[in-house]
Amino acid sequence: MNHFETKAGVLSAEDLSLEALADAHGTPLYVYSAATLRRHARLMQEALAAMPGLVCYAVKACSNLGVLSLLAKEGVGFDIVSGGELERVLAAGGRADRVVFSGVGKQQHEIERALREGIKLFNVESAPELELIAQVATSLGKRAPIAVRVNPEVDAKTHPYIATGLKESKFGLPIDDAVALYRRAAIMDGIEVAGVAFHIGSQITALEPFGQAIDRVLALVATLRGERMNIRIIDVGGGLGVPYAGETPPSPSEYGKLVREKLANAGAEVLLEPGRVLVANAGVLVTRVLYVKKTAYKTFVVVDAAMNDLMRPALYQAHHHIEPVRSRGGSEIVDVVGPVCESSDFFAKARALPVVEAGDLLCIRTAGAYGFSMASQYNTRPRAAEIIVSGDRAQLVRERESVESLWRGESRLDPSM
Repeated sequence: MNHFETKAGVLSAEDLSLEALADAHGTPLYVYSAATLRRHARLMQEALAAMPGLVCYAVKACSNLGVLSLLAKEGVGFDIVSGGELERVLAAGGRADRVVFSGVGKQQHEIERALREGIKLFNVESAPELELIAQVATSLGKRAPIAVRVNPEVDAKTHPYIATGLKESKFGLPIDDAVALYRRAAIMDGIEVAGVAFHIGSQITALEPFGQAIDRVLALVATLRGERMNIRIIDVGGGLGVPYAGETPPSPSEYGKLVREKLANAGAEVLLEPGRVLVANAGVLVTRVLYVKKTAYKTFVVVDAAMNDLMRPALYQAHHHIEPVRSRGGSEIVDVVGPVCESSDFFAKARALPVVEAGDLLCIRTAGAYGFSMASQYNTRPRAAEIIVSGDRAQLVRERESVESLWRGESRLDPSM
């Protein structure tokens, strides 16, 4: 469910028309619904029911300070993969003791900063990383709470770029190799063995892979506890999918029921790391039609958004529903493309859309996750503005970049060079 609906013939975000927002703030424009964000945050928290646990939003999905501050007020924790994301969480009012630090390439200064702030948990992804965390923690006179991220060798049946729980993945460790690293961690100065973590992928549309992974991780937990390790946290990652093109992923309540059935008696705090499922359909990208280009072979709808604004179709061949903000009716088969000088710069190919003309607005749905957060300035294109709508109010939470800002920090070559 989301709060983007047609009212009086015009697509609206809650109580404000996308036409009015585009007129006020220009295009391309990211628009987020506060009501949808709040609803999804509460559904995920309800999924844990009475279990001890914490929902840790995956910041990489959409890292705008406005979005993060709204989720922090809802009591959500955060999953981060860089020191920069930690700083964003803190700037948005989040607490470090509700933050999990994941990622394969943590740097020394990032580890130090996280320890000084009192991070909840490091998800360790390699033996060298464990050594560095121990070294930094010892130098600070602290003990770093860690979980080893294990790959339970479960096929999540998702796009290969976002499948992360297999033994050949760069993430984590094969589950069969984890016990040896835990034994090493248990005797290291500066380390507190606190939990076990896994994450098998993203955009998962069935419950079975989650259940299989939990079962395999519970067997590991039993082994570790048998060696007197205090496993007090089980981090089940994220990955619950959303409907982009007719998929029917499990609902948060169905997912939560599975987690509770598997882990209610595990004697551990359960961490969930949802990203996409919280923000994907809480956000849309509004773009204006520049030209309708007809050839003997195709009709191209050229819009002012591009692959630098929304990378998913170019990167993953991902489907996003597209519709006019104000429909003219009719239908034609078109390619919706952007201005970037790449053949991969498209949002839809051979798609049936209502007839549009230059100047019309299109809404690209389910763009809240991995939309702006993956945006670039390729072709010297300023990144879009971002708006959060709550009822009949809108707040600009990121200004549109100016062209001049794109070369800030650069300089012309000195004539003497």
